[in-house]
Amino acid sequence: MPYLAKPERYTQMQYRRCGKSGLKLPAISLGLWHNFGHVDQLENSRNIIKFAFDSGITHFDLANNYGPPPGSAEENFGTILKQDFSAYRDEMIISSKAGYTMWDGPYGDWGSKKYLVSSLDQSLKRMGLDYVDIFYHHRPDPETPLEETMATLDLMVRQGKALYVGISNYAAPEAAEALRILKELGTPCLIHQPKYSMFERWIEGGLLDLLGEQGVGCIPFSPLAQGLLTNKYLHGIPEDSRAAKPHGFLQENQITAERLQQLQELNTLAVKRGQSLAQMALSWILRDDRITSVLVGASRAEQLADSIKCLDQLSFSEEELSLIEHVLSDPAKN
Repeated sequence: MPYLAKPERYTQMQYRRCGKSGLKLPAISLGLWHNFGHVDQLENSRNIIKFAFDSGITHFDLANNYGPPPGSAEENFGTILKQDFSAYRDEMIISSKAGYTMWDGPYGDWGSKKYLVSSLDQSLKRMGLDYVDIFYHHRPDPETPLEETMATLDLMVRQGKALYVGISNYAAPEAAEALRILKELGTPCLIHQPKYSMFERWIEGGLLDLLGEQGVGCIPFSPLAQGLLTNKYLHGIPEDSRAAKPHGFLQENQITAERLQQLQELNTLAVKRGQSLAQMALSWILRDDRITSVLVGASRAEQLADSIKCLDQLSFSEEELSLIEHVLSDPAKN
């Protein structure tokens, strides 16, 4: 039976304008960094994407190297698009990126025109698309002139391979220069994708102000600190968790006794607010109107449903915010 999206899907989600653009994004976007590669079950990935769309999530975020293996998340997403979402393409925002290692040799990494053009062409082929809605440079390249990288993003829009462009992992000074170059080229930067959570707040040191002043959207990734800001680690490290795996992004040595105490104190506040710890962590980010959307991952549709519930309670009292700052700023726990 062909997939039919729920008619009421757009009443279940909040949408926010992306900077000064004409584009709105759902407050919760689905990131396909984990759980959508060839090592994962395609039917589970399909169920998560269907649930997301039925819940009003229109934005699906990928990158050339998502998997594993690299490229397989885009291949699987392309399969699901073709089989289930061909009728809904114009209701979807699909993004991809390039900037990290994708293939061997000098042309499969960083920010050269050669790499970025080749990478986007490959991504479009893997997903079976004529264009992506947003294409990002995934990280700054210390060796390639920024003018070359930004001119390539501009070229992609002029070629019709991307509707909008963005940057990711750029610090404030280099982001400011990138925004200036893109504006002069006539293809303004739509959005910045930085790492941001209660435990990783570097964007508060100037980047968030810059984006707000320049009218550029902001869509944080890893808002739950690779799962640390969930109930999973409140009592230690479960055997099946990311932290228990030797080569993951979250390492066991990051979960100290002090950090556990911090999590428990935050969880106590979340319970008082009628939220899970993960929901409060997402609400804490989305309370700032400079944040357009927040990227969440999911290994099951139920996880995504839990994250979406954060939208029921986005406001914080001054007392709550002060308590959170107190817990997060305790030098013994950082």
